[in-house]
Amino acid sequence: MVKQLQPKSHKIAILAEGSFGILESKTATVLVRYLPENVVAVIDSENAGRDTSEVIEIGKGIPIVGTLTEAMRFNPTLLAIGIAPPGGELPQAWRATLHEAIHNRLHIMSGLHQFLSEDPELSKMADAHDVVLWDARKPPANLPVATCKAADVDATVILTVGSDCRVGKMLSGIEVTNALRVHGVNAEFCPTGQNGIMVWGWGIAIDAVVSDFTAGAAEEIVLEGAKNHELLIVEGQGSLVHPGYSGVTLSLLHGSLPDAMIFCHQPSRDTVARYTVPLPSLTEMIAQYEAMAAPIKPAKVIGLALNCFDLSDAEAREAVQQAEAETGLPATDVVRFGADKLVDAVQKIHTGK
Repeated sequence: MVKQLQPKSHKIAILAEGSFGILESKTATVLVRYLPENVVAVIDSENAGRDTSEVIEIGKGIPIVGTLTEAMRFNPTLLAIGIAPPGGELPQAWRATLHEAIHNRLHIMSGLHQFLSEDPELSKMADAHDVVLWDARKPPANLPVATCKAADVDATVILTVGSDCRVGKMLSGIEVTNALRVHGVNAEFCPTGQNGIMVWGWGIAIDAVVSDFTAGAAEEIVLEGAKNHELLIVEGQGSLVHPGYSGVTLSLLHGSLPDAMIFCHQPSRDTVARYTVPLPSLTEMIAQYEAMAAPIKPAKVIGLALNCFDLSDAEAREAVQQAEAETGLPATDVVRFGADKLVDAVQKIHTGK
């Protein structure tokens, strides 16, 4: 299980050079949202001098600076790579910044497909300066083929699923987990992507696992989380109707063997992002997930988490009402309206009441 650094114990400078924004730097935005007390600066020369909240509407008081040298004024202990460039490879222009970070004895946290710990030059420098290069996306060795052991855990398992990529499966999972904890439930978020791992400090990035073992990785995550928790919220990935990522979606469903699912959707989307594939109706997509789960372990969708970031409050409320009317299930935007509806639905599954 990947568990090397605990970001919550560090002061973090985020490298988002040339791409800081809500859609352009998902990792940076996630870190600012969930670790605001740890993030001391964002590095982006195009927005230098501004406050983070001016760009992504959260993170008030976190300065944006032009260089790592400027960020060092805020005494960071860790540099996080805050964007995912095309192909997941390290831009050549960033190497100088990483060299500077290592010489300043900053640990480096990366979610790139290119593993920094396997880069001979960076690895040698890191060893010399006693610095950890944490590749959050790097899976553990010797993962098994799934054996359906997740069906036998004592914990209640809830999987977030969705209509597409980037519709809020991770965010909704974290919000529901945090809300359950407020209600006194011993709940744990189980990350399956690099951003969730960076926030939560453990997990397995499923998209970096060899395909035969992706369901096994999901199973391992559930078995680990169930050791000390009574309720697990497993982070979903992709979508059953996504031409590129449906495989990882199905692996998570069959590996984690949830007791129930939360369906995540962006109401303003009518096609799969970057494709011309039309999205089926909510009821059709929900039925697809339930049908794919049924042969191994039946599980129902118990609520909807809507991502209404691009809608007005009035439009968001209307979208919630329409989703509830169409599906007969509780719906909410967990950021705007809170997660209470979904917490209630999860509690009913967990307690059997």
